[in-house]
Amino acid sequence: MENKTGVIHGINGPVVYLKGDTGFKMSEMVYVGKEKLVGEVIGLTADTTTIQVFEETAGLRPGEAVTATGDAISVLLAPGILHNIFDGIERPLKAIAEKSGAYIDRGVSVDSLDRQKRWRTHITVKPGQEVSAGTIIAEVPETPSIVHRVMIPPQMEGRVLSAVPDGDYTIEQPLLTLQLPDGSEQQVPMLQKWPIRVPRPIARRFPASQPLLTGQRILDTLFPIAKGGTAAVPGGFGTGKTMTQHQIAKWSDADIIIYIGCGERGNEMTQVLEDFSRLADPKTGNLLMDRTALIANTSNMPVAAREASIYTGVTLAEYYRDMGYHVAIMADSTSRWAEALRELSGRLEEMPAEEGFPAYLASRLCAFYERAGMVQNLNGSEGSVSIIGAVSPQGGDFSEPVTQNTKRFVRCFWALDKALAYARHFPAIQWLNSYSEYLTDLAPWYAEHVGSDFVHFRNEIMALLNQESKLMEIVKLIGSDVLPDDQKLVLEITRVIRLGFLQQNAFHQDDTCVPMEKQLKMMEIILYLYRRCRALVTMGMPVSILKEDNIFEKIISIKYDVPNDKLQLFDEYKKQIDKFYEQVMARNA
Repeated sequence: MENKTGVIHGINGPVVYLKGDTGFKMSEMVYVGKEKLVGEVIGLTADTTTIQVFEETAGLRPGEAVTATGDAISVLLAPGILHNIFDGIERPLKAIAEKSGAYIDRGVSVDSLDRQKRWRTHITVKPGQEVSAGTIIAEVPETPSIVHRVMIPPQMEGRVLSAVPDGDYTIEQPLLTLQLPDGSEQQVPMLQKWPIRVPRPIARRFPASQPLLTGQRILDTLFPIAKGGTAAVPGGFGTGKTMTQHQIAKWSDADIIIYIGCGERGNEMTQVLEDFSRLADPKTGNLLMDRTALIANTSNMPVAAREASIYTGVTLAEYYRDMGYHVAIMADSTSRWAEALRELSGRLEEMPAEEGFPAYLASRLCAFYERAGMVQNLNGSEGSVSIIGAVSPQGGDFSEPVTQNTKRFVRCFWALDKALAYARHFPAIQWLNSYSEYLTDLAPWYAEHVGSDFVHFRNEIMALLNQESKLMEIVKLIGSDVLPDDQKLVLEITRVIRLGFLQQNAFHQDDTCVPMEKQLKMMEIILYLYRRCRALVTMGMPVSILKEDNIFEKIISIKYDVPNDKLQLFDEYKKQIDKFYEQVMARNA
């Protein structure tokens, strides 16, 4: 079939207009101009076709041809995605660099995945077997950490007529010959193609029931996210959005990480690349990059590709979810993606809504976050896609449209605070402005796998922190001396909670990632100290006497002094608290 063509009539930045009836379809991928720049049809009327171009349009002229491909913007899905770095439309940056050098040339045509490389393949089906969408037909060790499960594409089923023997194959070589229900035959290679704006099909969706463990105390204990959940990390410049996402990417118990650098600074993406290429994965001992794919669409890359990069990332995540893996997406940052929408919307002369963002900002954000979830796949396996999106509100103003709309669609909100960041309190998550709606869903999991007291301790610590906030209003007005001793004790114990529990050192080998058992024990010790001190205060002991023994400082340093594999040391701290209690009683008898 001959591809349809049109002629450029007008150009406005990344937006190109064609006059007349071109016969193009909505969301179709096209090649623009002599250099075959990649574009997508985003508007159609009887006499005008509007295209957004994913590359720089400088030098493009009216009169140049535009060719349709017949397909939507799609990604190639096969072994070779992991341990790779792509641009916003799944072109590998390494292959582009080999062709064009340090700066990306326009119209560079490279394959998304290596079509020549041979992969060691183990076939898992036999001739005569009935297969349907999602059936795993082969296993390929894609990296030392991850086995790639080759599946029958969605909307396909049939009976296996023949299968190749185990061996080394390229992603395009047929592995099976299927007889379809209509009697025709079809060959099935490893390679699949999927349009990025269409969610991949699932059998059913599960409610949240198990947490995505991150090793970060303030997240796992106070504001947990479920596997298949959604979270937003909003914060002004320098508050640690990217570093928070790095920590989750490094230490969370997700099987696979998809890191989308959307409109971020190039040096930040370089840091991610260098960090992940050097770091050993704590779960497998292999490189962290062996279970990571990066999508880099830095701030100096074309703005339209930024809009596509989010969908490219979530499609790759859904593909690995279909194999039965738990995938976590780090989208850094959705604000830059929303700015790309605003720029394109402005060039299309659409009616602006709040702060110039298009009226469809909320529905686009919703469609993105709704692709998260814990699901049963078509092949019966269970997998999840968790989405953690950074938001960069200008001036740290959480009332702006991107933050407010994101808040409507996520169930976990980790609000970063400039004052905490400047005080060197990391992660700089403000516990009074943050929340997680997953806590009640996850309570049964915590009771079964961590401890029956876990949620109770967590709620007690949150109550103390809320009490501290109210007391600090009084302290700011008239000083702490006027407070009664029981309230002075609350301020002292919340200082222990803030410094000893909520603050975490990413560069300390034990403190960078903390197991749930240690988090529970730390809460237990802090609250035990509070109860013993409260008993002393009730007997009339002033807080100044309680502070003489430095017991509060000892409890703060537990995070460093108790290694993650020697939790029995907590019993010693309990004895120390009892000894402190008895000494104070004896001295003031």
